[in-house]
Amino acid sequence: MDHEQRSKANRTEVATLGGGCFWCLEAVFDDLRGVADVISGYSGGTVPNPTYRHVCSGATGHAEVVQITFDPAAISFREILEVFFTIHDPTTPNRQGADVGTQYRSAIFYHAPEQKATAEQVIAELNAARLWDAPVVTEVVPFQAFYPAEEYHQEYFRGNGDQAYCRVVIAPKVAKFRKQYLARLKKVG
Repeated sequence: MDHEQRSKANRTEVATLGGGCFWCLEAVFDDLRGVADVISGYSGGTVPNPTYRHVCSGATGHAEVVQITFDPAAISFREILEVFFTIHDPTTPNRQGADVGTQYRSAIFYHAPEQKATAEQVIAELNAARLWDAPVVTEVVPFQAFYPAEEYHQEYFRGNGDQAYCRVVIAPKVAKFRKQYLARLKKVG
């Protein structure tokens, strides 16, 4: 295998998505085949290196996001978005269930013009299909910065599955996702 073939074989892309609590998004994308890494964090705000407390205050403008590193040969950005739109409500501005505030907004922080075009196309298709009673309000904005969340937020569901929020909110989303996307799950060793 020459250098160019190795480069293509090892190529990854990054997606940065906000869809409510980052614990829920991380738990789902961690299970998806083609996804190499998922990091919970903050994007879309004005303050460098925000803390969870500051983000929750709403004063920084950040959204809770996950930054997903994926292999586009195994899963496309479009497929990432298809999963994204099935695991949160993209029609509620600044809200996901009981979680309310700008940090819970639905957002796609695109890293390349191709990601922007794909996101806009998927949203147009969803709106045309009228899957929800309201239009999709997901922001499609250029990626500027990502700040990893504090360590205790990383792999939260995996490490805290018995916690009430995990049992009541995250576990049902993960179960629904696994059932719907069984063929796309990583094989559990």
